[in-house]
Amino acid sequence: MTAPPAALGRRSAARKPPPEPTAVRSALRGGGLLVLTGLLLLLVVLSTWIGTKDTTLGQVWTALWNDDGSYATDVIRQLRLPRTLVGLMTGAALGVAGAVMQAVTRNPLADPGLLGVNAGASAAVVFGIGVVGLAGFGSLVWFSFVGAALTTVIVYVLGASGRAGPTPVRLALAGAAVSASLSGVIAGLTVFDSATYDYLRFWMVGSLAGREPELVVQLLPFVAIGLVIALLLARPLNSLALGEELGRALGARIARTRIAAVIAVTLLCGASTAAAGPIGFVGLVVPLVARWLTGPDLRWVLPYSMLLAPVLLLVSDIIGRVALPGDELEVGAVTAVIGAPVFIAMVCRRKEASL
Repeated sequence: MTAPPAALGRRSAARKPPPEPTAVRSALRGGGLLVLTGLLLLLVVLSTWIGTKDTTLGQVWTALWNDDGSYATDVIRQLRLPRTLVGLMTGAALGVAGAVMQAVTRNPLADPGLLGVNAGASAAVVFGIGVVGLAGFGSLVWFSFVGAALTTVIVYVLGASGRAGPTPVRLALAGAAVSASLSGVIAGLTVFDSATYDYLRFWMVGSLAGREPELVVQLLPFVAIGLVIALLLARPLNSLALGEELGRALGARIARTRIAAVIAVTLLCGASTAAAGPIGFVGLVVPLVARWLTGPDLRWVLPYSMLLAPVLLLVSDIIGRVALPGDELEVGAVTAVIGAPVFIAMVCRRKEASL
């Protein structure tokens, strides 16, 4: 006796295999990216709304599309919106740069400062103020960017010298040596110049306040190019994580991958340091959290880092605005307060992150 069609349909549905675990994981990761994108959009709205000057959401919406010349519109368009955009740009750059650095060096405790980027940018700012006599943030941005780029190139050349080539350990040692040398130069120059010291001590904390709209336009191309290079390196860096011999067997070009990674880190760290100063913990903690959420696959770690880092930076900036009545904390101080406990928890959880 032949079973009715309805029964056959129920049997075939019952025999249908469950979804593959990899497909489920990919769906969850994709959903996580959508959630982070929505959270980031919400934080953009809050960042342009919250501040010492009371504004309404209606005023924010009006200011975004129409310059009516009011004081509230000037505050939103000239102060809060550039600050928010710099936070987005800097956060994405630091998060992705940290993930790339940790992948290249195969060290989960590596951060963008490992290549001496912060020390190079700071030394260039000190040179611009104390020796050249520059004043004003706009002029010093390019000194900071060039200093970060030159330092990264010097570190890579030193790390690549010798028969072994640019191994992760040699790059880390070269970065530590160059950073220590530049720190001594910075200390020597600032001790004898109080004006340079006064400027540098605020810049070194890391801040999004007081940034002009033109700054975003100037530095955005560098960040965009760096992000594109980093995202294209996801597959080669996955192969490199397996070890050099196995990576070569899988077709990865080790030297070219490392050079491209250094270029991406230079562009991202140089632009972010020039825009907001050397903000700590973002490039270190965010990739650790991203790997905890997604696993080691850099095809997911890099996009997650690109969204998680600006979320952390904007949250920290908003907290800094409202934490002190009549004053505000710099975003670098807030990220350190938030990032340190998270970092300690991640290190305790992830034993492979130990040095």
